[in-house]
Amino acid sequence: MASTLKEKYNSLKTNRLNKILVIVLRIVVGATFIFSGFVKVIDVAGSVYKFQEYIAALNVPVLAGSELVLAFAVSIIELVLGVMLLTGCLRRTTPLLLLLMMCVMLPLTFFLATTGAVPDCGCFGDAVKLTNWQTFWKNVALTVALLYLLFFNRSVPCVYGPIIQWIVMVLTFLVGFQIAFTGYNIQPLIDFRPYKVGSHIGSQLKPVGEDDFIFIYEKDGKQQEFSLDSVPDEEDGWTFIDRKKITPELSPAQKAEINAFTVLDNGVDVTEEVLDSTGRQLLILIPDLPKVNRAYAFTLNDISKACAEQEVTLSCITSSSSEDVEKWNDLTQAEYPFYGGDDSEIKMLARGNPAVVYVENGVIKWKRTFSSFPAPKLISEKPNFKPTPLSKISDDFDPKAKLWGILWPYVLIMIALLFVNRIYPVINYITNKIKSSRNKE
Repeated sequence: MASTLKEKYNSLKTNRLNKILVIVLRIVVGATFIFSGFVKVIDVAGSVYKFQEYIAALNVPVLAGSELVLAFAVSIIELVLGVMLLTGCLRRTTPLLLLLMMCVMLPLTFFLATTGAVPDCGCFGDAVKLTNWQTFWKNVALTVALLYLLFFNRSVPCVYGPIIQWIVMVLTFLVGFQIAFTGYNIQPLIDFRPYKVGSHIGSQLKPVGEDDFIFIYEKDGKQQEFSLDSVPDEEDGWTFIDRKKITPELSPAQKAEINAFTVLDNGVDVTEEVLDSTGRQLLILIPDLPKVNRAYAFTLNDISKACAEQEVTLSCITSSSSEDVEKWNDLTQAEYPFYGGDDSEIKMLARGNPAVVYVENGVIKWKRTFSSFPAPKLISEKPNFKPTPLSKISDDFDPKAKLWGILWPYVLIMIALLFVNRIYPVINYITNKIKSSRNKE
C-alpha cells in the first residue's frame, strides 16, 4: 500500500500538468506575498499603527512597545519569502515558512472576521482595502495553495543555482529594509493614502456630505420623525410640528476620501480659518504630544520665527488632550497656536510624531517627519545667511526618484545573477559538445 502511494506520488510529481500547476501557484502566491510585503515596507509607520490596534484588540500588553520591530520584521519577511517562492528558491523551506506564517494569520483573521475587533486587517496596507471576511477567505486559499506547494514545489527547479539563491534572499532583504527605513524616517515612498502631495485639503474645499431634514409630525398625542420620502398625509390625522437638519457624520477614512481634514479649537470647527485656501501654512502634526522629543521644542520655536519672516502661518495640530498641550506650552514657552484634530486623520495626513506638512493655497506641497526636516536650511546664526524658502526646503527628497533609485539596481542585479547562473551550464554544455565531437573523430 505504501509503495503504491509512493509510486502515485512520484508519478504525479513528474506529470506535466502538475508542473504547470506548481509554476502557476508559485507566480500567484508569490506575487500576493510580494505585493503584501511591498505595500507594508513602503509604509512601516502604518503597520505600526495597525499592530497597536491588534495588541489592544487581543489584549496582549506584553507586546506593547514592540510594534516597530514587528512592523519591520513582518513586512520584510513577507517580501523576501514572496520573492523566494516566485523564483523557486529553497523549494522545500520557503512554502514551509509561509505555512507557519499562515498558522498565525489564519486563526487571527478568523477572529477578526467573527468579532470585528479591528475593522480593517491591513494585510495590503492602504493600497487595497479588504473586509475581514475577504481577508480570511484569501488566507484560506493561500494556505491550500501552500500545502500543495509543500509537497510538489520540488518538482520544478529554481531559476537560480544553490549559492545564488542565498544572494537573492540577502539582496531582497537589504532592498526591503532600505525602502522601509527611508519611508519610516522621512515619508512613505509611495503614498497610498488620500492626502497625497498635490491634493487639496480642508473641509471648506468640498462639502463633507449633503444636509438632510427630518420632519416631526404628531398624531393622537404621539410625535414621530419622518424622512422627506416618507412624510405622512395630514388628511390621515398627522400634524406638522417641526423639522431639523441632519448633517451626515463621516468616519475619518470617509472624510479623507473627499479631503475633508478637520481642525478644531476647543471643539469648534475652525478648518476654514486655519487652512486658508489663499495663504501659506506650515502644519506641525503631533498625534502623541507626550512622546515628542523635548529637544524638538527649541527647534520648533526657531522654525516658528522663521515662518513669520517668510509670512507663513505655523499651526500645531494634535490629538492629545488640552492638559498635555498646557504642559507643553509651559515647558517650551511656545508662541505658536495649538489646535485639535482626529487622531486617525492626523496619522492619515502624514506619518511621524511630529510630522511637517507645507500647504499653499489649500494644496499640499510636501510633507515629511520632523526628525528629517532640514532645519539648518531655514534657521542659522551665521552672518549673511539666506534662508531657503519653505516651498523649496524639501526639494532634496523626491520619493519617486528615491524608490526607483533603489528598485532599478535591484532588478538589474537580479537579471545579472540569472545570466551568471546560466554561464556554467552553457559552458559545460559547449565543452561536452566539443569533447563529444572530438571522440567521434
